[in-house]
Amino acid sequence: MKNLRVARLTVGSLVLAGLSRGTPSAFGWQGQLVPGSQTSTRQEAQKDLARLERNRFSDRPHASHPANGIGRKVAAASASRTVSASGEVFFTSSFADHVTEGDVTGGEDPVVRQAAVAALGHMNGTVLAIEPTSGRILAIVNQKLALSSGAQPCSTIKLSVALAALSEGIITKETEVRIGASYQNLTTALARSNNQYFETLGRELGFKKVSFHAHQYGLGELAGLNISGEQPGVYPTEEISPKLGGVGRMCSFGEGISMTPLQLGALVSAIANGGTLYYLQHPTTPEQAVDFQPVVKRQLDIAPLVGQISDGMAGAVNYGTGRRVRYSFNEEEVLGKTGTCSRAGTRFGWFASYANTDVGRIVVVVFLQGGTPTFGPKAAEIAGRMYRRLYDHQFFAARPAPTTIAATAKPMSAMR
Repeated sequence: MKNLRVARLTVGSLVLAGLSRGTPSAFGWQGQLVPGSQTSTRQEAQKDLARLERNRFSDRPHASHPANGIGRKVAAASASRTVSASGEVFFTSSFADHVTEGDVTGGEDPVVRQAAVAALGHMNGTVLAIEPTSGRILAIVNQKLALSSGAQPCSTIKLSVALAALSEGIITKETEVRIGASYQNLTTALARSNNQYFETLGRELGFKKVSFHAHQYGLGELAGLNISGEQPGVYPTEEISPKLGGVGRMCSFGEGISMTPLQLGALVSAIANGGTLYYLQHPTTPEQAVDFQPVVKRQLDIAPLVGQISDGMAGAVNYGTGRRVRYSFNEEEVLGKTGTCSRAGTRFGWFASYANTDVGRIVVVVFLQGGTPTFGPKAAEIAGRMYRRLYDHQFFAARPAPTTIAATAKPMSAMR
């Protein structure tokens, strides 16, 4: 099975009883407003953001509020309990209030933050925006959740697996895998998020190689540099039990893995910039934002591979599992990957993406948790609303080229 070039790999039907089914699933310094645009000053953006965070709109249904405290608790429990079409019961609400409480925003880009807050609304989740050419975090909405221990990555793990399989010569972009009566190549498998395709790749790679590449791409370690409260997630030291699907299930659903939004954002940033894995940094004051210096974690040998996965990521948005981006935003190319799965009464919805424009790129990661209203395509819809707001505020407009930061980026060793 090694060095297959335009080969056909055959897989049998894989049915794992009792397991939840997933949904088939270089901007320089950001937020510099264009003179003469409708939002002409950063102060106005900050005022708009303050008003928005005080009074955000929501399209969720509103539960009634009984007069006594016990009644309120019963109503809350009933409102959060949802049942999927397959009969799976969820006990976590897809909606939350005050998700921005405690966020440290002094060094964030107010235009980006405003767009992220408005796009998330009252969904129970977090939005992360990154400048991929530097690792600067432009905004994190719901920092408590974003910096937590993470969650199962669901189908977003397929990005790591695809890069690993390409790196090891297991496949090329054109390699086809037989899925039932048809065949799929990498582009279609990423766009449609085909689980059998990636289970096959995982078994062919084996746990040792899957784990090696996952750690190279930043899983199982802190993605940030000196970000207070960040946790490293979990990557298992050995293959999960065959009863849980083994390495195949790890490579299609991320079973047994806990990934954070920052880890996923760092990986997608490396894809967007051609292979530099930066330490993510979150300025907490305006002074830190002004004095920001990128720090390189390591260089990934993926530049020749990015073109082989980009069509699949673009396909996810244009015709695949992430097409809800296009509900709101069609003006620029967006490449992304969705993820949907569930665990212990909570459903997770992921969407990791970057906007590829003539004047640069921005990475957006949306992570949601809850019940039946929560899934990867919903996260993609939120990302689309964020891109829409950024576009409407001239974020993607041409601007003077910034000082080339690649020349000033320092490896971690130089920081000691």
